[in-house]
Amino acid sequence: MASPLLRLIVLYGGVSAEHDVSRVTAAHVIAAADPAKYEVRPIGIAKDGTWVRNDKVIAALAEGTELPGELEIAGTAVEPLAELRRQSDDAIGVVLPLLHGPHGEDGTIQGMLELFGLPYVGAGVLSSAVCMDKAMAKVVAAQAGIPQCRWLEFRDGVDDPRTIAFRAIEEMGLPLFVKPANMGSSVGITKAHDAAELDAAINLALRYDDVVVIEEMVDGREVEVAVLGNALPETSVPGEIMPGSEFYDYEDKYITGAAKLVIPAPLSAQAAADVRELAAKVFTAMRCAGMARVDFFYEEFGRGWLLNEVNTIPGFTPGSMYPKLWDATGLPYPDLIDRLVTLALESHRRRTGFSTEH
Repeated sequence: MASPLLRLIVLYGGVSAEHDVSRVTAAHVIAAADPAKYEVRPIGIAKDGTWVRNDKVIAALAEGTELPGELEIAGTAVEPLAELRRQSDDAIGVVLPLLHGPHGEDGTIQGMLELFGLPYVGAGVLSSAVCMDKAMAKVVAAQAGIPQCRWLEFRDGVDDPRTIAFRAIEEMGLPLFVKPANMGSSVGITKAHDAAELDAAINLALRYDDVVVIEEMVDGREVEVAVLGNALPETSVPGEIMPGSEFYDYEDKYITGAAKLVIPAPLSAQAAADVRELAAKVFTAMRCAGMARVDFFYEEFGRGWLLNEVNTIPGFTPGSMYPKLWDATGLPYPDLIDRLVTLALESHRRRTGFSTEH
């Protein structure tokens, strides 16, 4: 008798500005999941927070027909707790959250899944929250002795914007990068070339978060490393991004595709080894689990490697760096999904194995 399929509950969409990116990511992950191993159950989250089981995709998977390039938020409206419990009660299930940005990558969904007692792919509550908040991640990185660029934090309602802007220009010069602390996919990021642009950039970032990070411009190469594992992380070959515009922005990533991804990055053997070692150190310092993409700047003739940011739910679209890096390292897309599911079950066993007795 054949073993029952493992149920893979894919959460996609979400209420953040990265909703559309998530829908594309989910479509490609589901298409790559081995139907001989997984019974996939896609659940979309609309921008208003409604949860919907995508019955059309479930039927397409059963019939073996081709999936769309991005998943709709359509189907049967469901109650989150009841649906997740139902999906996990009648089969061994693992939740795969493909929710980029706030309310998905920031520990909120992870906390809910912890309360429900469900195994899930990726970082836990603390790591997700820290890595999502660029300002807090920088504090943790500094404490761990990880090199990074100069930066300032602006908190709306706490700090005076004129004072912070003046201090940023005085201490770091121009141009400056301005980012919402809790956002990804380059949403809300601006390169400010003068004081007026800096003021406008802060206001734009405040549309997405009440904490803003202002960073110096680093004249260095952009290199990324994919990390996989729990206690003993493995690292991929490094890849380099050559932006098609002033910086690697949202359009570059998802619309124009003008950026060039070079895998493996043209680095010396020593530089490649150094950045892989540093990526594993960052992964451990941030208490990541399962997967993460660690992004660096490389000042080849200056400070060397500088941490940019950590993404605990990296993109999985065909043009995304994370699966491409692993494929170049010898781990193809379907096998990568298998490894992530195995790591999720391993993390779940560890978390549920602790005593609850006093």
